[in-house]
Amino acid sequence: MSGEKRIRTDGGPAFGHNPFDALSGEGLPVGPDAPPAPNAPAADPKAKTKSRGRVDIIRQKAGRGGKTVMVVTGFVGIGMPEKEALAQAMRKACGTGGTVKEGHIEIQGENREAVARILSEARFRPVFAGGW
Repeated sequence: MSGEKRIRTDGGPAFGHNPFDALSGEGLPVGPDAPPAPNAPAADPKAKTKSRGRVDIIRQKAGRGGKTVMVVTGFVGIGMPEKEALAQAMRKACGTGGTVKEGHIEIQGENREAVARILSEARFRPVFAGGW
């Protein structure tokens, strides 16, 4: 241990000469505008109405002890964080439980209209599947 060099954690003296210290921002061109916020509305009205794809809302009872569950499947191009956010909005709107499993959203109970409304607001095209 006697030959080891210790690393200072208190900041210590300055590292050395910084060649950029003497530069100022005067006379430089203005940089690009900041990118829009992720949840900001689209500037192009046509882009807002464009569908993000079809998703199926399936009513299931099998293997669930007779309880009805709405399963939303068919998402293309979205990740787990967005699916979690959609599931949270659906659970809140329906006042029930639910989860995200294996890439699809499961919402407890018979809430097809509320689930379809939330998906439409997120610019998906919900389709009732299952034939009931």
